[in-house]
Amino acid sequence: MLRNTPGRQVPQLSVTTGLLSIHKSPRKLAFCITELHRGGAERALCELARRLDRNRFTVTVYSLQPRPENEENSCVPMLETAGIPVRFLGMRGKASFLSGFFRLRRLLKNDRPELLLTFLFHANFLGRLAARSVGLRHVVAGIRVAEHRQSHGARWHLTLDRWTSPWVERYVCVSRAVAEFSEHVGGLPAGKLEVIPNGVTVLETQPAVSKENRILYVGRLDEQKGLDWFFETVPRWLPNLPGWELWIAGDGPLRRHLTDLWLSPHFDRVRKRVKLLGWQANIPELMRSSRMLVLPSRWEGMPNVLLQAMSARLPVVAAQAEGVQEVLGNLAEDQIFHFGDEKTMFELLTNWASHPEQAEERGQANYERARDHFSQDATVARYERLFAEILG
Repeated sequence: MLRNTPGRQVPQLSVTTGLLSIHKSPRKLAFCITELHRGGAERALCELARRLDRNRFTVTVYSLQPRPENEENSCVPMLETAGIPVRFLGMRGKASFLSGFFRLRRLLKNDRPELLLTFLFHANFLGRLAARSVGLRHVVAGIRVAEHRQSHGARWHLTLDRWTSPWVERYVCVSRAVAEFSEHVGGLPAGKLEVIPNGVTVLETQPAVSKENRILYVGRLDEQKGLDWFFETVPRWLPNLPGWELWIAGDGPLRRHLTDLWLSPHFDRVRKRVKLLGWQANIPELMRSSRMLVLPSRWEGMPNVLLQAMSARLPVVAAQAEGVQEVLGNLAEDQIFHFGDEKTMFELLTNWASHPEQAEERGQANYERARDHFSQDATVARYERLFAEILG
């Protein structure tokens, strides 16, 4: 079968038998997500929408939130350049839930998709409600994190997901660890859980970039990512790595806390060697010019940033959160630590900083694992098989 490139429309096929003409049209899909800023889930949905075989599937993307004001920092241009329609529901918080429900319901009635795929909790919940209200049977919900947050809202997320699970035909979990969490903690039916890991685009050749003695963190500044604990440890171990810097790329609710800590006397000895960059568009370049990635997460699903670092040939130092062991496989032993174990984390950082040749070898092994086991094409093919199975 011919596989067309993203954004390219391929003529539909006709099969004629006697006087009967059967016109084989692509199956209509709708993807719904909470927002389209450049996060891991948003990029995953975008890549899937762009790479699906247009002979077999067409996609419309719905975003619960309004169109981003700063579009170049979102996934919107990538989708629209590929010819994928994007609809915005304009929701702004809980007060707009009801209006968002009716807008999504109207879009589903007008577009008449055969299957709805949803990503992230709010889109998962609103999507299945709207789908049920218009009689759309085929609903697939993406579960992208094992939500260990102990807040009242997080517990309600799990409860609502369990109560409405009869309205979901299949759940796609990004790792086996997330599937196990969803079954044993979330209480979801095991028979509805499907594991499809994230994919990453791996380039055989990469632009030559000068490497700096830099430890890089990329991600949301959030309790989940363990930045509150990790950042507090920095003044205790960074002085023992002379000539090295730590760069933090990302934004989120902990930004003010980290900034205040960075300005405090606690950071006097290392402040000039620690950079809080905020949100950055040039993550691939930052990775290629760094020596290693650190990921101190309390919990995860299957961290895209880990795959990105591996594809950039970096060694990593990562907390043993959900999906990390699955991504690293037999390369995990000298790259993971238990969250809160500052001593082991520092030993791993020191190992890669002190042995550049070994670090380069581990980075190359990481690259080969990402290439061989987590390609975007393999991920898309698994989604296509799932959609075809559900749609018959």
